[in-house]
Amino acid sequence: MSSNTEKDIYILAIESSCDETAAAVVKNGRCVLSNIISSQIELHKLYGGVVPEIASRKHIEKINQVIQEALDTAGMTLDDLDAIGVTYGPGLVGALLVGVAEAKAISYAKKLPLVGVHHIEGHISANYIENPDLEPPFVCLVVSGGHTHLVIVRDYGTYEILGRTRDDAAGEAFDKVARAIGLGYPGGPKIDRLSKEGNPDAIAFPRPKFEDSPYDFSFSGLKSAVLNYLNGCQMKGETVNRADVAASFQKAVCDVLVEHAMQAVRDSGLDKFAIAGGVASNSTLRAAFTEACEKNHIRFYHPSPIFCTDNAAMIGVAAYYEFIAGKRDGLDLNAVPNLKLGER
Repeated sequence: MSSNTEKDIYILAIESSCDETAAAVVKNGRCVLSNIISSQIELHKLYGGVVPEIASRKHIEKINQVIQEALDTAGMTLDDLDAIGVTYGPGLVGALLVGVAEAKAISYAKKLPLVGVHHIEGHISANYIENPDLEPPFVCLVVSGGHTHLVIVRDYGTYEILGRTRDDAAGEAFDKVARAIGLGYPGGPKIDRLSKEGNPDAIAFPRPKFEDSPYDFSFSGLKSAVLNYLNGCQMKGETVNRADVAASFQKAVCDVLVEHAMQAVRDSGLDKFAIAGGVASNSTLRAAFTEACEKNHIRFYHPSPIFCTDNAAMIGVAAYYEFIAGKRDGLDLNAVPNLKLGER
């Protein structure tokens, strides 16, 4: 390991697990030299959500130019790199395959080591970019469109899952509620904005808990409660205050996430807590965690919003720690759409 860390390590990272085509160059795991993201949000808005086939086609169109831009911005060429890191799961299989095929092609052509990266490990690793003092162990809450996980990061690449959602992920619930109140896609940022105009205590939505597993989450009941409330208003001919619905729903989600996470931190005996994933950029959630961590004397870490949504910089960080630990993948690396956290 020491021989690897004596010289600077430059990694080109590729991320294409959903609807962002992204590439980045990361130096020594913490220094981001470039982070290029080509978003498809405007395209998928027409359909109210991500259409996998369209996402895959767009990745194919964009991936070469995104990689070239990442190299140009970093002032580098493929010959200056030490390794290629790429997301190989979880995600949309067609979208993942575009990135994996590209990474394998560059690895083969330039004889560069290939490192497959778990998408969720990438989100967790985003916290290392702007927090040079952050080292494992710490507790991390991953909240995104497809995932809600509460984990202890024991070491780089070593995770202990404490709890996860039993049904909808938090981000998925945001998208579905946004659609129900007529906000459209993507739901998270739109609910975040609208809720600032509403009363978070206007409607009493449920906060589900499990006696047998205090760290697990469930958001489908909460989502159903919102839909039932909207249907009830419609049947009675009552006007719906969309801002109140958004604010009350968002507060319910935040209350559950904060309560479970703070209990996990207390039970773990650790004093460091981080959030990661697309929903981690939600301003109400960040404010709630800032307050809860101050009250409980816990150090709170969170990536900037640009590193919360899908990006390649976080993949480069995760790839670096895998690389110096000796992980290498062969040209038989395949996309694994349902890859579980901690699986290799």
